[in-house]
Parts: sequence; structure tokens; C-alpha cells
Amino acid sequence: MDLSGLREEYGRGGLDLPDLADDPIEMFERWMRQSVDAGLHEPNAMVVSTVSADGRPSSRTMLLKGVGPGGFVFFTNRASRKGEELAANPHCALLFPWHPLERQVRVEGVATALEPGEVEAYFRTRPRGAQLGAWASAQSSPVDSRADLAAAYARVHDRFGDEGPVPVPPTWGGYRVAPEAVEFWQGQPSRMHDRLVYRRDGERWVVERLAP
Repeated sequence: MDLSGLREEYGRGGLDLPDLADDPIEMFERWMRQSVDAGLHEPNAMVVSTVSADGRPSSRTMLLKGVGPGGFVFFTNRASRKGEELAANPHCALLFPWHPLERQVRVEGVATALEPGEVEAYFRTRPRGAQLGAWASAQSSPVDSRADLAAAYARVHDRFGDEGPVPVPPTWGGYRVAPEAVEFWQGQPSRMHDRLVYRRDGERWVVERLAP
């Protein structure tokens, strides 16, 4: 299969310094709203990259569940591979690939675990099936078959039933990624893309343009 000829010529719009908000979170929220308004499928989907204690990277797609002055929030099983890697090395990266808009946002930062109250408040908003699934799945652990997963879910369903609160699993939690750098990328013709990056400089942000 020859992939060398697969390419698109970008040119939906440009990005220059006057287009930017003073703060990268404000700028991110602006682009997120535009992605939602454009009807993108799962605009809050992001690639989360972590690094193990021995320097081996890994990536996976997750859903952003909150953003604010403190950073970017997601939830997961803390006993999973990503949770173990964040415990050993809290530095991580996020990537939002908004291909239909010829845009992407790259975030580099440090993850900290959320407080139990914030975790429980979000857990209560999840569909009951997802709450039960969080108990049934030992995320990232080997499992013999799909039938074993189904049996684990059935046991959890028998335990908690169809009504009443489901407690937060002891290993389930969330993280807030405090950004140290946030890059906004807009595709341009001839691969001369616009790349503007905010970098933390003490209490303020500085912005620079990068070569594509």
C-alpha cells in the first residue's frame, strides 16, 4: 500500500499574533467552541502521551472533561498504565486533532491528581453502565477473553443492581494538567503552516511563532 501520495492542501484560514487571546486557556476555549459549533465528532477527544520511569513513551485517545485556569482535566483508572506512568513522571502531553478545521492544539504540562470530592462529583454524572464498567475493568491488565470481561461486568451488576448510588472505585480518579506550553497550529498552503506557541515565563505567558 503506497501512502506517499495521500495529502491535502490546507488553506481554510490563517493564524497571526493579533488573532490570539492573552491567555492560552481562553484561546483554547475559543477554538473548542468553534469545533463544537462546526459539528466535529467528539471535539473533546485528545491524545494523551505519558512516559514511563525508564523513558518509554505511550499514547492513547481520551476525552477532555474540563478546562479552566488550572489546566486540562481528564478521568481514568489510576492503576492503569497511564496512571502508573504519571505517578512516576507527571510530565505529559496532550494533542487535540481537529482535522476538519485544519487545526491542532498541542499541550505540554504537568499532571496532578484531583481531590476525591472533584472525582466523585464527576463520577456521579457518568451513565450507570460506565460507573459499573469502572468497577468491572482492571484497566490495562491482561484479560483472557471478552467472555471474562462480560462475566466481570455481570458480577458488578449483581453487586450494585439497577438502583442506588455506585461508589467510586478505589483506583479510579482524575488529573489536571497544568500547561507549561500550548501550541496552536493552523494548516496553510504549501505546508507553510501557522504555529504559535504560548510558553510559561514565571507568572506570565510569552508567545512565539515556530517554523512549520
